[in-house]
Amino acid sequence: GLPGLGITLDAFPSAVVVFSVNTGAYASETTRAAIEAVPAGQLEAGYCVGLSYTQTMMRIILPQALRIAFPPLSNSLIGLVKDTSLAANITVMEMFMSAQRIAARTYEPFALYCEVGIIYLIFCTALTRLQSVWEQKLRLE
Repeated sequence: GLPGLGITLDAFPSAVVVFSVNTGAYASETTRAAIEAVPAGQLEAGYCVGLSYTQTMMRIILPQALRIAFPPLSNSLIGLVKDTSLAANITVMEMFMSAQRIAARTYEPFALYCEVGIIYLIFCTALTRLQSVWEQKLRLE
């Protein structure tokens, strides 16, 4: 691995890089698929009214693609919030690992894990509600 090559990274930057690359790959594929889902006639229509490629993308294609891509991108964000608990596997101090350490001292794991679960539920519920509101706004425009 990298330590054999003399490269060592701290846990937190490693987690940020891994989550960024993983989420970026899914987000780019979602965006590509959303742009391809817009009918090709929309691009031709932009050219017919005298718009350049950039103007056509910015004014016609991307607004339609945003409506298509918004739900899966939002779901990826919610999944990323839940996946942050995986960072504990590489010793990044996050909420679940903090609960584990407190549980080891107090011998009250059930209450602590329920608390962490409720916090994750609150975050994910809030993001889901925001997603719903934004989807409604995109539908009305």
